[in-house]
Amino acid sequence: MTIDDVVVRSFLTLGTLVVAGALAWVFVPARIANAVALGAVVVGMILWAIVTFGRKVNPALVLGFAASYGVAVGVISHAYNDVYNGVVLQAVIGTGLPFGAMLTVYALRIVRVTPKFTRFVIAAGLALLGLMVLNLLVSIFHVGGIGIRGNGALGIVFSVAAILVGCRYLLLDFGSIEEASARARRRRPRGWRPSD
Repeated sequence: MTIDDVVVRSFLTLGTLVVAGALAWVFVPARIANAVALGAVVVGMILWAIVTFGRKVNPALVLGFAASYGVAVGVISHAYNDVYNGVVLQAVIGTGLPFGAMLTVYALRIVRVTPKFTRFVIAAGLALLGLMVLNLLVSIFHVGGIGIRGNGALGIVFSVAAILVGCRYLLLDFGSIEEASARARRRRPRGWRPSD
């Protein structure tokens, strides 16, 4: 396993998801959209379980999972876009830009994933989770919670903080991939060649 392998396979999987989602968006009629989305979710869960608990990764099953996930996302996105016009484009941009920015920052070594950085990100994630649980508990007894889910200043600050912490988790993922690749290189036998 090398970083290039991970990048190529990730883009292939993402491309499969995007193509399946676009096809579902265009070709699935509204009258059967719910059944198609439910079927895609069930198939995706079955494939996920097989891939997750299987002893060896099967590329065909991974691509099948990506395709079923794409169909579900395409159908559901089309339904939401009909209700909230433009929300899908906002979601795609809001996901793609942070991913690209974090990949660039990681590749250029502007931010290094150190044990201290990892502890900070995990602590920040747990703090955000704690705030959401507190908000849920307060909202049970008081309408509106503590304000982190609203349109006020506290809600905006919480949302920005959640986005920033989510971006830092992407850096942790990139670091894990690089570390796994380095471990795989160290385990190669002497005289190993990529063609073997």
